[in-house]
Amino acid sequence: MDVEEIRQRLEFEPQALPLPASLLAKCHIDFNKVEQALTWLDSQPNHYIVTLSDPLYPPLLAQISDPPQVLFVKGSIESLVLPSVAIVGSRNASRGGLDMAADLARHLASQGFAITSGMATGIDGAAHKATLAVNGTTMAVLGCGVECIYPKRHLNLYQDIINTGCVISEYWPDIGPFAGNFPRRNRIVSGLSLGTVVVEASRKSGSLISARLAMEQNREVFAVPGSVLGGYSQGCHDLIKNGAKLVESAADIIEELSCLSDYHLEQLHLRHHIQDNAICDLPFHPLLASVGYETTAVDAVVEDSGKPIDLVLIQMLELELQGWVAAVPGGYVRLKRS
Repeated sequence: MDVEEIRQRLEFEPQALPLPASLLAKCHIDFNKVEQALTWLDSQPNHYIVTLSDPLYPPLLAQISDPPQVLFVKGSIESLVLPSVAIVGSRNASRGGLDMAADLARHLASQGFAITSGMATGIDGAAHKATLAVNGTTMAVLGCGVECIYPKRHLNLYQDIINTGCVISEYWPDIGPFAGNFPRRNRIVSGLSLGTVVVEASRKSGSLISARLAMEQNREVFAVPGSVLGGYSQGCHDLIKNGAKLVESAADIIEELSCLSDYHLEQLHLRHHIQDNAICDLPFHPLLASVGYETTAVDAVVEDSGKPIDLVLIQMLELELQGWVAAVPGGYVRLKRS
């Protein structure tokens, strides 16, 4: 559905939109806000609006009790379908905490996990930067609109994330950073992820909100222990006492998440499966021919195959599940001949 068609349906036939009748009955359409959102969507090719009914809506996020009805996404939309691990922690982290977050992010990203965090200073920033340094994929969930860069010192980081991953928000693109938005965005950080890792958190740390939400969402919670002196890791120690898995290295996380990652792929397969036999005649020879035995970027696959990106992502997932290709940082590699 293109932007103009969405405008027409909202104004003249809202009942034709792909929304439940119960939700439509409660909707009051603010046409100014809708126009603002659609203008933003149409302004750049890397702008996306993803709704709950969209096949690219992250299936793990859709399972939480209060999933956002709309996600504004800026960057690479395919980031949303990767299995993700959240890394969160103190804004005022120690050198040791920053190094630990970076080490975990690097190793997890090298194993194909996307790294999700909140683009805050401290642990969040260290996790994002380390992922980018190994050409991994990282997603930043913002407590403001995707066009508002907060904190300002992360301007370069924000731009780097968009180039290889994406920034995400449930708020309209130009909404500023209000204090109440940040605890609420934490449910998206944990909801997108197979598990949440807390690195260096005091008992008053906001990152403990993400850990609590992850527990409520039946996701894995991991905590890195630290010194008992200074209080930097009291929150992590409390999490471990309450059942969080103690983490000394990325291997501790990968071991726990391997089965959950398989489940994540199964859910993506169910959510994205297309019934049209003409489309699903695996192994999608034109698409497969676009993927080389060295890393091939998604943009190159789209250009070579001549298919729209949403269809490419769905079919690439099918090919991955069938063992024809593997998702790697930067795109895909072909595993066998047709």
